[in-house]
Amino acid sequence: MKISTKIEQSSKEGKIWWSFEYFPPRTAQGLQNLLDRIKRMTALGPEFIDITWNAGGRTSDLTSHMVKTCQGSVGIETCMHLTCTNMPKEKVDIALREAKQHGCRNVLALRGDPPQGKDEWEAVEGGFVHGIDLVKHIHNEYGDYFDIAVAGFPQYQLLPPEERELEMKYLKEKIDAGVNFIFTQMFYDVDVFIDWVKAVRAAGITIPIVPGIAPIQTWNGFMKATSLANTKIPQSFLDALEPYKNDDEKVREIGTKLVAEMCRKILAAGLGIQGLHFYTMNLERGTKMLLEELNLMARVETIKPLPWRQSLTPNRRQENIRPIFWANRADSYLSRTENWDEFPNGRFGDSRSPAYGELDGYGVWLKQTKEEALKLWGEPETFADVASLFSRFCSGNLKALPWSSQAASSETSAIASQLAKMNELGFLTINSQPAVNGARSDDPRFGWGPSHGYVYQKAYLEFFVSPRLLELLLAHIDRDSNMTYYVINKQGDLRTNTHSEGPNAVTWGVFPGKEIVQPTVVEAISFMAWKDEAYELGVKWANVYEAGTPSRKLMMEIMGSSYLVNVVHNDFKDPQAIFEPFFKAGAEYMAQHTNGSAAPKALAN
Repeated sequence: MKISTKIEQSSKEGKIWWSFEYFPPRTAQGLQNLLDRIKRMTALGPEFIDITWNAGGRTSDLTSHMVKTCQGSVGIETCMHLTCTNMPKEKVDIALREAKQHGCRNVLALRGDPPQGKDEWEAVEGGFVHGIDLVKHIHNEYGDYFDIAVAGFPQYQLLPPEERELEMKYLKEKIDAGVNFIFTQMFYDVDVFIDWVKAVRAAGITIPIVPGIAPIQTWNGFMKATSLANTKIPQSFLDALEPYKNDDEKVREIGTKLVAEMCRKILAAGLGIQGLHFYTMNLERGTKMLLEELNLMARVETIKPLPWRQSLTPNRRQENIRPIFWANRADSYLSRTENWDEFPNGRFGDSRSPAYGELDGYGVWLKQTKEEALKLWGEPETFADVASLFSRFCSGNLKALPWSSQAASSETSAIASQLAKMNELGFLTINSQPAVNGARSDDPRFGWGPSHGYVYQKAYLEFFVSPRLLELLLAHIDRDSNMTYYVINKQGDLRTNTHSEGPNAVTWGVFPGKEIVQPTVVEAISFMAWKDEAYELGVKWANVYEAGTPSRKLMMEIMGSSYLVNVVHNDFKDPQAIFEPFFKAGAEYMAQHTNGSAAPKALAN
């Protein structure tokens, strides 16, 4: 979606919105850490993000990669910076073509800073000289496909009158060339900003102005940034911050209050501005503190329009159904289905369709390095050791497992004790969701989708289990007509008690003015595709340990002999019913073994 459309919608609804800026890091590990941070920070509720283009274009490929990832995997509207610096026309065209392929609809067109090591800006052969040339080129090549933004500089309000009028003339020419909104450079003098906005309006410029807000992180960082940008610092800021310049925590605390007060003045100034664009500097805490100080809380429909993050690439924007099996591995699901011809529907009944990429082609890996994995999971030598790790993850005391690279979701806390008990009994859970009967769509734990709706879930469990314990479990499940299951082994032999060939919707929502939305399903063919990945992740865990070690042998035995099972309880009004067969089967199993262990030694049959 175009940012100007988002701004217009927010204005009609009378809501305050915010957005974040990030820059491409210099290292591969830094990139992965930043992408993880961007995913976390989507929970803060930004309407969109933007990704900078390094001075000189040195990180242009990284910018394009980040735009692709944020649009596709993170599922957040992304604005791409594009500069004239060291950018011949051919390179600009490649960047724009890739942006469109990734579903990006927003570009910030800039002349850019001088290349590294040079004091003066100079055009490259075959390149563009001014930002307005880039604006015109984008329109000539793509019409109105892209929303185009340009930079605005409140500091220009402090220039002598003739220079100020000349800069305003240049800005007006760019706007008239077809610009949709303005991002401002950071500032700290709110009066200067307000005067500049009024001057912009007086010049006949009516497009939205988005103020750039820079959280104050440290004294040295604050002074360096303002010096580089020649930004005026109000004396009141200096008086408040300088006495604590050697105390970063105090500077951040005071700076947060100062910048928050500046934001309040902007929003209350009658300028028609209802949005704030935060220059995060790739840091999380300062931006989060500012939002908290301003009491700006993320709206559920912004951060969870569906139970999972919707991809914003062109061929997936309409996708609204996914199988539940990849709930904790969305990147894998997107990669394995990226060559699908069309979406949505989540029904994979046509065996002739290349619904999922070959596992060998996609590859499966652990997010953790060997050192990180050993630190997380230690070196288990018994099944009880492994079960304890699963139990700790479900209880929130372990931050990752191979099947879930992030900590357990907030909704897991509703059934954390039951899941912990299941694992202690020998059912190694890798995915789950509690039953939900009509939670409001803005519920902080279960909610998703538009306002004033209600959401529902059937209880779902997915786990590895030994053959003998499985047979005890199925005997109890077969006594409950509301329970359906799929069982598969590593070789791909599938069994089920369901008589339906279609998918079973396990999540749905009812919203005003909409048909019922059913975004998450369970069905056979996608489960068979997921099976390969699920087992391979366990093998990757085993390979963390040296060959011949007890830990390697244990994990390979578990993966080699266990069944992968998913169970749905179709009575969503009874949240505890799904657990009863597990507890009964586990008790029987324990009674059959004198040592009271649900799985003696490695993995009992």
